[in-house]
Amino acid sequence: MLFRQLFDKETGTYTYLIADPKSQAAILVDSVLEQVERDLKLLKELDLKLYFCLETHIHADHITATSKLREKTGCQIILPFNTNVTCANRLIGDKEFLDLGDIKIQAIATPGHTDSHMAYLANNTHLLTGDCLLIRGCGRTDFQNGDPGLLYDVVTQKLFTLPDETLVYPGHDYKGLTVSTIGEEKRWNARFSGRNRNEFIHLMNNLNLPYPKKITKAVPANLQCGISV
Repeated sequence: MLFRQLFDKETGTYTYLIADPKSQAAILVDSVLEQVERDLKLLKELDLKLYFCLETHIHADHITATSKLREKTGCQIILPFNTNVTCANRLIGDKEFLDLGDIKIQAIATPGHTDSHMAYLANNTHLLTGDCLLIRGCGRTDFQNGDPGLLYDVVTQKLFTLPDETLVYPGHDYKGLTVSTIGEEKRWNARFSGRNRNEFIHLMNNLNLPYPKKITKAVPANLQCGISV
């Protein structure tokens, strides 16, 4: 499996390129509009064909590049099942698989940050957690029908039950961290470690964070797969 982690500095967003070297089939997860040329250049350099653009959720901090990449490459856009969109080629549900050559990517429903969030487990080793689980943290739950109790449940009951050696690749990082493991997060993630469900809910309901700068543009655009309305 070919695996690349790409970074958008302005929004702290990670985009992931996964490809099957044998078939040269590729997928991009959580693309960023301003990084289209970077991604197309890398696909060309690695002699890959983009089959799918996959999203973990409807982002509030950046505009997705999915429509632009579909226009340029003919790839399919895939979004989580509960997402209220008409622009996707396919909606993927909990426990469904996406085949990419010899690579199997399993969708894991992880609502809580938003009401239609998916994590993706590639070949049972690489877990793309989007915003539901960050390195030593987690995504906020105070908009887009977020639910802190639900987030606690899916992280502790679904993600933390995966093998400890499972690699954790988040949708964002703001401290220069790139990868973790399930074992590390169970032990060192201060949002979850040592907190019960009620304590987690109280913490998340009192973060008082400012809204993302691009939220008023990003959410409507991302409901159209990256086309501003």
